[in-house]
Amino acid sequence: MARCIMVQGTCSNAGKSLLCAALCRIFRQDGYRVAPFKSQNMALNSFITAEGKEMGRAQVVQAEAAGIPPDVRMNPILLKPTSDTGSQVVVMGEARGNRTAREYWGRKKALLPVVRDAYDSLAAEYDIIVIEGAGSPAEINLKQDDIVNMGLAKLVDAPVLLVGDIDRGGVFASLYGTVALLEAEEQARVRGLIVNKFRGDVELLRPGLTQLERLTGKPVVGVVPYGRFDIDDEDSLSARLEARGKAALVHIAVVRLPRLSNFTDFSPLERMEGVGVRYAAAPEQLEGADLILLPGTKSTLADLKWLRESGMEAQLLKRHAAGVPVFGVCGGYQMMGRAVSDPENTEGGGAMRGLGLLPVETVFRPVKTTAQASGAFGTVGGALRGLSGAGASGYEIHMGETARDADALPLIRLTRADGTAFWDGCQAGSAYGTYLHGLFDAPDAAQALVQALAARRGVTLADTACDTARYKEEQYDLLADTVRRALDMEYIYRILEGNG
Repeated sequence: MARCIMVQGTCSNAGKSLLCAALCRIFRQDGYRVAPFKSQNMALNSFITAEGKEMGRAQVVQAEAAGIPPDVRMNPILLKPTSDTGSQVVVMGEARGNRTAREYWGRKKALLPVVRDAYDSLAAEYDIIVIEGAGSPAEINLKQDDIVNMGLAKLVDAPVLLVGDIDRGGVFASLYGTVALLEAEEQARVRGLIVNKFRGDVELLRPGLTQLERLTGKPVVGVVPYGRFDIDDEDSLSARLEARGKAALVHIAVVRLPRLSNFTDFSPLERMEGVGVRYAAAPEQLEGADLILLPGTKSTLADLKWLRESGMEAQLLKRHAAGVPVFGVCGGYQMMGRAVSDPENTEGGGAMRGLGLLPVETVFRPVKTTAQASGAFGTVGGALRGLSGAGASGYEIHMGETARDADALPLIRLTRADGTAFWDGCQAGSAYGTYLHGLFDAPDAAQALVQALAARRGVTLADTACDTARYKEEQYDLLADTVRRALDMEYIYRILEGNG
């Protein structure tokens, strides 16, 4: 069985996911077969494996860092929030319906055998398992039924590194307080502390680190500097959603829906020279955009209602009438049709008028489509005609069935991993929609899109679409090099051997 090490945090967004990715990369560089694991993840940013199974994006990133294909066993339970009090529950890659928080907490212990089987099967195939916790292990109101922090650490006998985020302030209190709130047995599992996202001279921090070690009885394993790594973020806590568009020749606005999901669809566009991508949460932020992107959402009807009530719909339609193309992905595509209905209460029930930009109608069904697919754009008209024939690949995650009018034009010809070939999406004038997530990861599609926008604007852009796979490898190496220098890796290897 594999050796394991677990990274827990004093809070959400302390940097657990990226530190786990860094450790996966470091162990791989050192010649080990390594796999990530997180028993329960809560995120809207998900991914579909080659087998058509759904898992959290964080473990996909960690698997890529480890140099292995994403595997649903790495994230056996995924919770996708549908409201402030409920989530869709995905178990071993398959949706099991929606549950309120109370309903899920009352039943989750029944999922412990699923977690154990997934972990054990990975541990039988790899040398090291890097385990990520969730939130904080000191949520004392939830500890009794924990299966993702100390409860999991005990189940698989994992040593724990506890991470605190100094960038948000209060790191000494959060690390000390977390350790103090743990049971004696849990405290014994904590083998080291990590201060993450540090800016400045570490020597000025040294007296505090020394006192922290004395107070907790735990060594500080390292101080990781604040790094700018272009690696996919897990959820909407991402700082990129707050970032303003950079100075650019071509401007793209992504509507920041309240339940925005899979915004990593647009990461390749952000990396292109001369292209500015901003996330728009208010109508005035759509001004000046050369393209408006409507992204995916876990709650199409609720976010369509927000679009209408916030004034974003009126501004979007105004900009489109003035000639700005609108491109929708998944939930955004559904919103662009004439109507969206949920007769079987899949997303809470009800029906709404859509934006009316595409001659399609969507009906939600309980069966979820999850598949990888690849193909190419067909003949594309309107403002984005330059996309014609461009290659595209990605994955589908949707509950709805969208029907085009008989004379409506589709957008992309796709083939799924099982060989099923079909026309996806729709186009009408300068409105476009597709169910395909990740379509701009293909350099052809990204480059064709921005060049079409540049031509309309009368500017020239260099061919800056990058090889996404190669770029990711470079970023994982940069992350690993930074973390390796910051952590006492000799001590971490001793922990793995049971000597730390």
